[in-house]
Amino acid sequence: MSLQTGIQPQFISVSINGEVKEVPANGSVEELLAWLGVDSGRVAVELNKLIVRKQNWRQTLVPAGSQLEIVEFVGGG
Repeated sequence: MSLQTGIQPQFISVSINGEVKEVPANGSVEELLAWLGVDSGRVAVELNKLIVRKQNWRQTLVPAGSQLEIVEFVGGG
């Protein structure tokens, strides 16, 4: 294990679609979606029972203990 900076990454617990996950601390909704590998093109995000508009994802931080619902829309056929 290399400790170049001497700082361990910090993780927090959040609930995503009813499942508790450990995610990087101090991240925004946008960063969380990227970390989860979610294609943000057709997604709706609810954070602690409030819809987060896409234009606010970058500045909306995800605090520890948050409850998120992430809904991905797929094209109909």
